[in-house]
Amino acid sequence: MPRYEFRCRACGGTFEVNRPMAEAGRPATCPQGHADTVKLLSTVAVTGRGGSAPSGGIPSGGGCCGGSCGC
Repeated sequence: MPRYEFRCRACGGTFEVNRPMAEAGRPATCPQGHADTVKLLSTVAVTGRGGSAPSGGIPSGGGCCGGSCGC
């Protein structure tokens, strides 16, 4: 189930709510009881190769450019 982050405008606290995507836009109440909240935009970082790249197809390691130039 997706997790959504909210910020309370009354107390400034942030909190997370787990709910179905169909209810993503529904207002959330702050744990302190305040109703004036706003949903925050979250970023997702996906890292790693997961073994799907062909062997030797993607240079890795070394320097600032991934090692393809040998720096």
